[in-house]
Amino acid sequence: MPREITAFSNPLIKRVRNLRDKKHRREEGLFLAEGLRILTEAREAGRLPQYLFYARDMANHPLVRELIAAVENKTGWAIETNADILSKLSGKDNPGAVVGVFAEFEARLEDLDRTSAPIWLVAERLRDPGNLGTILRTADAIGAGGLILVDDCVDPFSVEAVRASMGALFTVPVARAPWAEFATWLRAGPGQLVGLSLDTDIDYQAARYQAPTFLLTGNEAQGMPDFMAAACDLTVKIPMLGKADSLNAAVATAVMAYEVLNQRRRG
Repeated sequence: MPREITAFSNPLIKRVRNLRDKKHRREEGLFLAEGLRILTEAREAGRLPQYLFYARDMANHPLVRELIAAVENKTGWAIETNADILSKLSGKDNPGAVVGVFAEFEARLEDLDRTSAPIWLVAERLRDPGNLGTILRTADAIGAGGLILVDDCVDPFSVEAVRASMGALFTVPVARAPWAEFATWLRAGPGQLVGLSLDTDIDYQAARYQAPTFLLTGNEAQGMPDFMAAACDLTVKIPMLGKADSLNAAVATAVMAYEVLNQRRRG
């Protein structure tokens, strides 16, 4: 049966609140996701939280009822609480109707089937959780095979990244690997590595992309290192006609991804 917690001093509330910190997420192997849409996306993708916190006034919402039933049937805990505690858990003044505590999950490079999709996204030293979440949404939108995070990227299970992904974290495989490991894996099979760079004369629409295409986006501030650009089969640039010298990393990734997708659609 669903439980009820209304005290800030409850040990479980303190434990879950600590999951907003990377150190505690790593120790527990758990992460937070909040919002009815995101948790519904997770359920439809076959992932349920170990703990589901929901607002008392939302208990009769049909989607909340479905989440409660699904969690309870899988021996999880559905916990009724109030908006103040939900705000404490999520870190937002206007929290969503539900907050879930999920076990972390991650794909391994060796488990990825590169032939399962014509487009894959790769991000190198991505630092902004909003960018990571937005790139995950783009990956979902274009039907990408997955997102591969290279070297020291921001934690995809941070509250901010999960929120920005709008549920795509649960639908898009995410793998993490050092550059050397990724490069070895990539060259062990088919795949064209395409880098987004300002140091090239090749327009992104003039190039022709081969499946599977791996789109590599570099660090927001520094771009990709020269040795990574040299390892690419192709580097392309998006024209900049104003005073800005580059696009936001997530925006550039989306522009490139849709160019590759459109070439596929045109056949």
